Amino acid sequence: MQISDGWLDASKRLGRRWLELAGNGDPNISPQGDTHMRFMIMIKATADSEAGKMPGPEVFEAVGKYNESLVNAGILLAAEGLHPSKKGTKVKFSDGKPTVVDGPFTEAKELIAGFWIIKAGSLEEATEWAKRCPSPPKGETELEVRQVFDMEDFGESFTPELREQEERHRAQAAAQQ
Repeated sequence: MQISDGWLDASKRLGRRWLELAGNGDPNISPQGDTHMRFMIMIKATADSEAGKMPGPEVFEAVGKYNESLVNAGILLAAEGLHPSKKGTKVKFSDGKPTVVDGPFTEAKELIAGFWIIKAGSLEEATEWAKRCPSPPKGETELEVRQVFDMEDFGESFTPELREQEERHRAQAAAQQ
C-alpha cells in the first residue's frame, strides 16, 4: 500500500515524538516503564502498489484510524510506506563484492510496500494488532509480523564493547532526529 508524501512527512515528525514518549529514544521502554519487544508488521506489495497506483481516500482514512489506535495504545514506534521497486535497487554481495541491480523486481508478492514498528508483549499480541489492520475492499492483502532483534538476543557474541558501541550509535541517531 502506498502512502502519500504528506503523510510520510507527518509520520516522520510523529515518529520522533513517539520515540521520545517511549523513553528517551529507547523503543523498548514504554511510557509506563514496561519492557516490550518490538515487532515489524510488513505489508506485502501488490500489482497495484508496484504499479504506483495509490489506494482511494477510504483506504487512507481507514489506515489513519488504525494508526491512531496504535498511537492511543502507546505502541506505535514507526509507520512508513515504500515506493514501488522500480524506484529502488538491490545490492547483492558475492565473495564480498557488491553488485547493484536496478528495480523493478519481478516477484511483487515477495516485496514490501510498507511497515509499522510496534511495541508488544508477545508475538501473539503483535499478531492481534496486525489482524486489526484495515484491508482494501477488493483483492487480498498480506501482512507479515516479525520480532525485531534486541541487543540481548545476540548472546555472548555481542560483547560489552559492541553493546556500548551500539548504544552510542543509537543515542547519536536519536539526537540527529
